[in-house]
Amino acid sequence: MYAIIDVETTGTSASYGKLTEIAIILHNGFDVTDTFTTLINPECNIPYNITRLTGITNDMVENAPKFYEVAKKIVELTGGRIFVAHNAQFDYSFIKEEFKRLGYEFKRKTICTVKLGRKLLPGHRSYSLGNICADLGIQITDRHRALGDALATAKLFKILIDQNNLLESSLFVHQSYPLPKEKVDAIPAKTGIYYFYDRQGNIIYIGKSKDIHQRVLTHFSNSQTKKAIEMRDKIADVSWEVTGSELVALLLESSEIKKHKPLFNRAQRRSAFNFGLFSFEDHDGYIHLIINKIEGEEIPLTTFHFHQEGIDFLHNLAEKYALCKKLCHLDSNSGECFNLQLNHCNGACTGLESAGNYNIRVYKSIYPLQYRSPNFFVVDQGRTLKEKAIIKIENGRYIGFGYLSTDYAIDNIESLHDCIKTYTDNRDIRMIIKGHINRNKNLKIIEFNE
Repeated sequence: MYAIIDVETTGTSASYGKLTEIAIILHNGFDVTDTFTTLINPECNIPYNITRLTGITNDMVENAPKFYEVAKKIVELTGGRIFVAHNAQFDYSFIKEEFKRLGYEFKRKTICTVKLGRKLLPGHRSYSLGNICADLGIQITDRHRALGDALATAKLFKILIDQNNLLESSLFVHQSYPLPKEKVDAIPAKTGIYYFYDRQGNIIYIGKSKDIHQRVLTHFSNSQTKKAIEMRDKIADVSWEVTGSELVALLLESSEIKKHKPLFNRAQRRSAFNFGLFSFEDHDGYIHLIINKIEGEEIPLTTFHFHQEGIDFLHNLAEKYALCKKLCHLDSNSGECFNLQLNHCNGACTGLESAGNYNIRVYKSIYPLQYRSPNFFVVDQGRTLKEKAIIKIENGRYIGFGYLSTDYAIDNIESLHDCIKTYTDNRDIRMIIKGHINRNKNLKIIEFNE
């Protein structure tokens, strides 16, 4: 009935990490019925800090089977069973990603013993495997090795079963869905966005996930807040769009929320970016910063919902980088700015500080607001193994995204331009793109000329 699983990996991100070890313990709810464990050659270097934690070295996995060589065994052992793990999302996501690289969709129902422990055994200081096992008197041999941790999880799981006193209770296998089971089962365990509808067909919530199926199930079981319960009770239908790329999912989610303004996406519903931060150079060579209403084709450095929001932002920028309030159009006095009298300005407003020296600080202040290059494509994973997702930035502005078959040369700039579908740029979009690029250093970036 259950497959209790633990994995060791090369890192913490399933998108870029690989498995180095797996243990699968088959359990019938009373006893362990079978055990399987093996090291796995990740076909990449194991970082030193991971080796320190797990004890698994590059030499140990050199002659171990590669994932594709044990994939069939994993499918056979887990087929028809519930996937059980401590912090199940971590182990499940790594295994799913390994299968995804092989072009196979691995999909199992899951039980997380962390979540179950919090529900059935409240009051513990920590629910990490080491701490909860210490509290319950469960001895762990070979901590941070797959088999040792899986065996400990199996003992913890048996305690949870006994605590619940019913093997096949709704707590473990049955979930009350607001939708027909066949509809829920059809939701893909893939990266993308999803829409919840009410009985009138109105979109009431839009979300994104690297595993749409699992995230939707989480909504259905969430009773922690009044908002979550209210939304769940209104759900009458669901649809989804697979994106493959997490970045595209983030961009599409933001765009769709601003377009449809769903009832339960209150935090992201605002869409009116009416004001922007602009820069220009005067006849003496000094760079000015100013908050203006967004009009015409000029692209702002960043955008704001309200004028005062922009003014407050620029005040903070001026303070942080010692910028002249007069050249930031925050001081309307004629002549020198008031801050010069307080020795808080270096005199750019009167020519005491050279344009060259002053502009260096201006460049530093706006650098975090800009992309590292004005014209580039981000190439990310597509919806299938035979396509790539393409995100386009031109003249420092988000243009949109599209998909390109790997039958085309990814470095063919003309093909990259042609596949793009246009979307609206705004401050949220820029923050999403910059943040994703900063977090994912392995993303392929292709720069192009304007």
